[in-house]
Amino acid sequence: MFRAWSQDDNYIFDGDFGYTPHSEDLPINYTDQTPPYSAPEIVYTTSRVMGNTSRSLEWAFPVDSGFFYLLRFYFCEIQLEVTKQNERVFDIFVDNELMDFQVDVIYWTNGPRIPIFKDYEVWVSNDGRRGKKDLRLSLFPNTQSHPRYNSALLNGLEIFKLSDANGSLVAAYPQLAVRNKKNKGSSIIYPVIGILIGVLAMVAAISFLIFRRHRKVKDSLLTSGSSVQLPSDSCRCFLLQEIKTATGNFDQNFVIGKGGFGNVYKGFIDDGATAVAIKRLNPTSNQGAREFLTEIEMLSRLRYLHLVSLIGYCNEKGEMILVYDYMAHGTLRDHLYNSDNSPLKWKQRLQICIGAAKGLCYLHTSSKHAIIHRDIKSTNILLDEKWEAKVSDFGLSKVGPSGDSHTHVSTAVKGSFGYVDPEYYKRQQLTDKSDVYSFGVVLFEVLCARPVIIPSFTGEQVNLAEWANFCYREGRIQEIIDPNLEGQIVPECLSKFVETAVMCLREQGVNRPAMNNVVWSLEHAMQLQEAAEYRGDDAVDSVESFVGMNSPFSGSSEASSGLKGITLSSDSDEKLKWGEVFSDIKNPVGR
Repeated sequence: MFRAWSQDDNYIFDGDFGYTPHSEDLPINYTDQTPPYSAPEIVYTTSRVMGNTSRSLEWAFPVDSGFFYLLRFYFCEIQLEVTKQNERVFDIFVDNELMDFQVDVIYWTNGPRIPIFKDYEVWVSNDGRRGKKDLRLSLFPNTQSHPRYNSALLNGLEIFKLSDANGSLVAAYPQLAVRNKKNKGSSIIYPVIGILIGVLAMVAAISFLIFRRHRKVKDSLLTSGSSVQLPSDSCRCFLLQEIKTATGNFDQNFVIGKGGFGNVYKGFIDDGATAVAIKRLNPTSNQGAREFLTEIEMLSRLRYLHLVSLIGYCNEKGEMILVYDYMAHGTLRDHLYNSDNSPLKWKQRLQICIGAAKGLCYLHTSSKHAIIHRDIKSTNILLDEKWEAKVSDFGLSKVGPSGDSHTHVSTAVKGSFGYVDPEYYKRQQLTDKSDVYSFGVVLFEVLCARPVIIPSFTGEQVNLAEWANFCYREGRIQEIIDPNLEGQIVPECLSKFVETAVMCLREQGVNRPAMNNVVWSLEHAMQLQEAAEYRGDDAVDSVESFVGMNSPFSGSSEASSGLKGITLSSDSDEKLKWGEVFSDIKNPVGR
């Protein structure tokens, strides 16, 4: 193991210490993914948990600025009270930026006393002079998912310092310093977490072995006449020969997809040990160096469960190639229509929508300026071997407005026909609500399992968004649901899901929900589905069963009058306006 572990007391950031459950009575159930040598057992049998009066758990670790760091979080639910999903759910922030959203350890591990660790990469910036800087870690309860306990926990943490572009780990001020605690009299109470933390920060050999695939590069694009420079971000630069070896010299039998960029190949790198997806720019493509660079800039600094991971790129002899983690189940569209794949079950579709929504929410909220994807569609939502949704293809992405005085980015309209926000198309003003509109189209695509544009159809039926809105207003939404879903969706879930999609498609962006609200609503739909299944309620298996329910689609005056005044049905008789529901939801930002 060769790692020294210490208690976290010296790093707790100005708040109460919560409490520290400790349990050695029952064994830890190790797995192949988290074997016994991953960390000492005491790491998993101890933890720091929020106290009842706490709002968060917070630490501060003095680190050298101007470096990337790998943060390895260790989790294991050891409290007897927490044994099921959605009992303890929290968000992870590092330096006030969202690192992971709605963390549920039981969901990850499928049970208590099963350990797991998660890795996240962060950049600690500097002002041109390297020195010591506090790396702030905060865990906040996620109330949007309505967990049983308003709490968060952490069992252990390791911080790995990564070498810079010159292979150096040396900072300008190498002396170590324990953070000086101050402001004890502050009126703000920072809830605390207790943990056993090991800080392994200076081992060059280990960081090189783990991150050799992320070596930093600063290179110029080799496209003809291009003067664009690659960012100095964490990204692996492949040799063209490595790419040719991985793809059998671009053998057509390795092609797994085609798009505006060019062909996508399945390949194997690192002596065949790792499967990857390799996207090769077609020289005749309308996309080019700018999209290639944008993809690298965005993905090399974004790391999140529901975003596709960029491993590296190749920029040699006129070739522009991107290398990603391989997604075993392809695109979402591959499993909806025009495919030999078996139709997805409803709950699986809904879970995929939730994952994609979280990925988009992360783009919009994880940094000071929102990242607007600009090309959300079902082919840009990929599915890994566990059917986890990953938002992909960031070539058209733009950084959002720079401040409160700027509400949009003026830019030429780009995107995919049928998904583009009409407001963006008319005004050429891009906002994060443009992504929300596109996602609303995807939601109806998932529900209806049909292309977003069918030129051979007539009237509103040509465009899925227009057709879905028309059917909604007419109380006929049941007519366009995928027949393969018959008998799978309970009425309450269907009502919530369609409400969400319709609100995303509102004509004016200001009236559309933010993506964090969309995540909340879709998860609520899942809760309604599971609660009804638990009670043994019948699912929607006919037109009559759906039309007869007390919902906006029953032909009521509310439904026929448009989208205003929609009511939300739930297990009780209480009905809430959409705006009233979302008025109480707070954006997931650090305090």
